[in-house]
Amino acid sequence: MKKFLIIFTACILTLILAACSENSTSGDSQPEPTPSSSQISVPQTPSSEPEDPEPLPAEPSSALSDEEQPAEEEETETNMLVAYFSYAENADLPDDVDASASASIQAWNGEITGNTGVVAAMIAEATGADLFSIQTVEKYPDTYDATINQGQEERNQDARPELASHLENTESYDVIFLGFPNWWGDMPMAVYSFLDEVDLSGKTIVPFVTSGGSGFSNTIRTIESLESGAAVQQGLSVSASSAAGAQDQVNEWLSGLGYAG
Repeated sequence: MKKFLIIFTACILTLILAACSENSTSGDSQPEPTPSSSQISVPQTPSSEPEDPEPLPAEPSSALSDEEQPAEEEETETNMLVAYFSYAENADLPDDVDASASASIQAWNGEITGNTGVVAAMIAEATGADLFSIQTVEKYPDTYDATINQGQEERNQDARPELASHLENTESYDVIFLGFPNWWGDMPMAVYSFLDEVDLSGKTIVPFVTSGGSGFSNTIRTIESLESGAAVQQGLSVSASSAAGAQDQVNEWLSGLGYAG
C-alpha cells in the first residue's frame, strides 16, 4: 500500500512538471515587435518635377554688341533751302556746250550751271541745306546776250514765265536762301513766278545775287514787298567773274549770320 502511494505520487509530480514545462515554453515565445513609426517605410509620392530636369533652351538675348546693333538711319532732314535761278540751267544749251566759252556758264560738280548755281551749291555744301533750281517751261536762248534781252522784254511786260519746277514742301523749311542773277537792275521774272507760287510768311529769306557790278539794285526792297510776312536778312552779292572762287566769301558771310556748318 505504501509502495503504491509512492508510485502514485511520483506519477502526479511527473504530470505536474510536464505541464509546467509546456507553460514555460509557451511563455518564452515573444510576439514579433511592432515596428515603430521611425522604422516604417512610407512610399514616397513622386515629385511633379524630375530629379534632373532637361535644361530649358536659353532665351535669345536682346542685347546686341555695338558691332551687331543695326545702324540707325542718319538724320538727313534740314530746315534750310537754297532756291535759285541760274541762266545755264534754263537755257537751251547743246549737250556738248563748252563751259569755258562763256563767263556765265560753269561746270560744277560734274554738272553745267551758271554763276548763281555755283554760289547756290557753295551755300548748300556749307550749311547742309537742300537745293531747289527754279526752272521755266520755255527755255531761254543759248547765248547770254539773247537771254538777257529776252529777260528785259519779260520785265517790261511784267511777265510771269511758267515754271517747270514747283516747291511742294515749303512748310518744311524755316530759312530760304534765295539766289538770282541781276538782270537789268531786277530779278529774272521767273523768280517773281516762284515768289507768287510760294507763301514764305513766318520764314527767313536770305538773298544772294551774282552780277557784273550792280549788286542787288532794288531787289531787296522788292522781296520785302512781295513777302511782307517774312524776315529778310542781310544778303550776299558776288561778282559774276569771281563766282567760281567765292567759297571763302560765302563762308565768311554765312558765319556772320550764324549759318556756317
